[in-house]
Amino acid sequence: MRLAPQLELDRCPHCQVDKPSLRQLWNYETKTHAGHNLRFWVIYGCSRCGGLILAASSSQRGNVTELYPSGINIDEAIPTKARTYLSQALQSLHAPAGAIMLCASSVDAMLKEKGYKNDSLYNRINKAAKDHLVTQEMAQWAHEVRLDANDQRHTDEETILPDESDAKKCVDFVLALGQFLFVLPAQIQSGLMEAKKHS
Repeated sequence: MRLAPQLELDRCPHCQVDKPSLRQLWNYETKTHAGHNLRFWVIYGCSRCGGLILAASSSQRGNVTELYPSGINIDEAIPTKARTYLSQALQSLHAPAGAIMLCASSVDAMLKEKGYKNDSLYNRINKAAKDHLVTQEMAQWAHEVRLDANDQRHTDEETILPDESDAKKCVDFVLALGQFLFVLPAQIQSGLMEAKKHS
C-alpha cells in the first residue's frame, strides 16, 4: 500500500466497511531536529463513517510504513469458533443489530470452550463468575451484551435499535473477554515455558 490520493485498505479500521473510500484530506512532512528521519504524513478520511486514518512513508508516494489506527487483529489463542464469530462481528459493525448477535454468539462459544455448556447463556455467565473464571464486573458487562442480543433476536415494539456505538461496545467487551480467557493465559504459559528453557 502506498501514499496516494486514495488509501487502499481492505477495511476501514473504524467502521470495518469493506473496500472503504479513504480520501486524502491533509499532508505534511517531518524530520528530526538534526534533519534526519524524513517522513511524509497523510491523513485520510473514510467517506462512510468519517473516521480518520494517519499514514506515513519515507518518500512522498512511497510504501506506507506506519498506519494509525492499524486495525484490530484477533489473536489466534482465541478458539476458532469464537474467533470466527468475533471476526464477523467486526466486519459487520455497519449493521449493528447483526454485530451484537454475533458478539453474543462469540461469548457463548468462549464459555462452551471453558466447559460451560449447559443452561442459558445468562446462567452460564453467572456460573463462570461464581467459579471465578470471570470477575463480577465482567459478568455484569456480559449481561449487557447478552440482553442487547436478546433484544435483536426477539423484536419488541419498545426495543430501541442499536447504533454503531452500541455494536462497538459489544465488540470491545468480546475482545476483552477473549484476552482474559485465552490470550493472556497463552502468553503466560509461553513465558513460563521460555523461562524453564533458560533455567
